[in-house]
Amino acid sequence: MHLDPTIFFWIFLIIIAIQPIIRQKLLENARMRLIAEIEKQRGSRVILLVHRQETMSFLGFPIMRYIDINDSEEVLRAIHLTDDETPIDLVVHTPGGLAIAATQIARALSRQKGKVTVFVPHYAMSGGTLIALSADEIVMCEHAVLGPLDPQIGGQPAVSVLSVLQKKPLSEIDDNTLILADQAEKAIRQMKETIIEILSHKHTIEKAQDIAEKLVSGKWTHDYPISTEEAKQIGLPVSTDMPKEIMFLMNLYPQPVRQSVEYIPVRKTGKV
Repeated sequence: MHLDPTIFFWIFLIIIAIQPIIRQKLLENARMRLIAEIEKQRGSRVILLVHRQETMSFLGFPIMRYIDINDSEEVLRAIHLTDDETPIDLVVHTPGGLAIAATQIARALSRQKGKVTVFVPHYAMSGGTLIALSADEIVMCEHAVLGPLDPQIGGQPAVSVLSVLQKKPLSEIDDNTLILADQAEKAIRQMKETIIEILSHKHTIEKAQDIAEKLVSGKWTHDYPISTEEAKQIGLPVSTDMPKEIMFLMNLYPQPVRQSVEYIPVRKTGKV
């Protein structure tokens, strides 16, 4: 019996088309198994907030994601489904995102009765740092980083916008800049109040105010990487005792296939 070659062609196309879907499902199943294992080991609820480019994206092109309202809704639902006394382990890997979404998550976590641990395998910038402030313990890899929480107004640092008022007479400042300065002042005050509110559940008011001032003051640029040592100096409860299972979990959030760094993974003795 002779089969039409076009049948093989269409079968081949179907296999190629469903491969990414199968690969994604396998990744998702592997994640769920490892998450369940970590929860069993630690007796906790494990939640992941990971913004990393994956091979499954729009038309094959990776999409950069940030903390958004959908993220806050999902995390809040996970928190509400968790008993008050059950510890929460939140893995955060994000460049930041919407302040309102990050604030919702941070407020909910700060009010949990059970221990809240935020794991930062690589980076938790901006809104990710705000979420980390809600934790009883922030566990970071040795070279992981947090970021400042200085508000941005119209694409400009709020602190820098306000500095214009100190350097020029009002008569030389245009109305638009004055409006931005007014918004900048409010944004800085609101962010400080938010940080103090979140930290005050687990720190003294004096310590909360001190940490808020350091993170919002504009000492650093908005994308400045705050190291583990600097985070400790600020007064944050930082540990570098990162469980190997968390790093294995991050391996299940792959970067795009066409990546710029390649190497043969050889482990050092005693290293993950």
